[in-house]
Amino acid sequence: MNRIQSLGLLAALLLLILPLAACTQTGEALENDDAKGEAADAKPKDPEARAGEEKELVPVEVATLDRGPIEAVLRFSTNLEAENEVQVFSQASRLVTELLVEEGDRVERGQLLLRLQDEEQRSNLARNEQQLNKALREYERQKRLYAQELISEQAFNDATYEVEQLQLAVADARRELSYTEVRAPIRGTITNRLVNLGDHVTVNQHLFDIVDFDSIVARVFVPEREMSRLRIGQPARLYSDSLGADPRRGRVLRIAPVVDPKSGTIKTTVAIPGNQGLLPGMYVEVELVTDVHQQALLVPKRAVVYDGDQSYVFRLVEGDGDEPPAVERLRIEPLLEDRDFIEPAPGVLEAGDVVVIAGQAGLKDGTRVRLISGVPAAGDETSEDAA
Repeated sequence: MNRIQSLGLLAALLLLILPLAACTQTGEALENDDAKGEAADAKPKDPEARAGEEKELVPVEVATLDRGPIEAVLRFSTNLEAENEVQVFSQASRLVTELLVEEGDRVERGQLLLRLQDEEQRSNLARNEQQLNKALREYERQKRLYAQELISEQAFNDATYEVEQLQLAVADARRELSYTEVRAPIRGTITNRLVNLGDHVTVNQHLFDIVDFDSIVARVFVPEREMSRLRIGQPARLYSDSLGADPRRGRVLRIAPVVDPKSGTIKTTVAIPGNQGLLPGMYVEVELVTDVHQQALLVPKRAVVYDGDQSYVFRLVEGDGDEPPAVERLRIEPLLEDRDFIEPAPGVLEAGDVVVIAGQAGLKDGTRVRLISGVPAAGDETSEDAA
């Protein structure tokens, strides 16, 4: 074999070997790429990728349902009144010589409040009493003489008439003197003083206001359709912004026996024993408790959303595996409700269910959510981190 033939054979062998090597390298590269892809799939997502997915979830606040007591109530607004409240007026025209009470003072019935100038009335009474005593002595003398038939019947009648007239004069003088003393007609508290020491008051001038704070009541007007829910002694609660969140307690004292034909309501009077810091004129909200369920399922009112006249809640549903939780939209039928909770008709929700109480605006049936507070779903790390 000459040199030219040897070179040709070598070139042919190279042409056969190079494609085989290229195929081998290509196969290995593909195998490496597949392995890298599988490794990438098996590798946990980096925090940035997971954070991006979490941003797509709707943030919500949730609460777990429990059982407890709930009351059915009728609610009204009114201003408090005192049933025993009087205005005190002057019965004489005189100067005020003594002022014995001030606003805020508690007084008893018959207690002296002020005294007017009374010298003239006292003098008049003393004069009439003196004349009466004289006339009585004369009457006794005339009576003895008449019994002995020593005087005429007319003389005896004149003596009797004189005594009767002077007795009337003494009674009038005592009444006029009593008008110089202004006394409390009821037991209560002086709420308004309209006179000063040294003032000259006139007849029928307004002097004081007295209120019995133990007689404070709330009058509410209950629609006729609710009449069957009313009863004497029914418990009531009263709320006032000026007294904080704690209610004051009362009871239904009276229920009017008639329906007002103009308003279609029944006047109902609620008594408030012991005053409890309430004042006449104070604006209050009144709740009449008409029914109580001791073991009701309590759904927070914050959880309820309304669509027309229908009520709905969003209940939390756990996701499969690492999937975030979702919500389902459920219609409920309220039975009883108070200020904070609703008792739904049975068959839809149960104690232990977790419902959304904030963030419902962005939800629909099946929406995936992220918990920001409340009771986290089992295995939900996001809610724990956020908390």
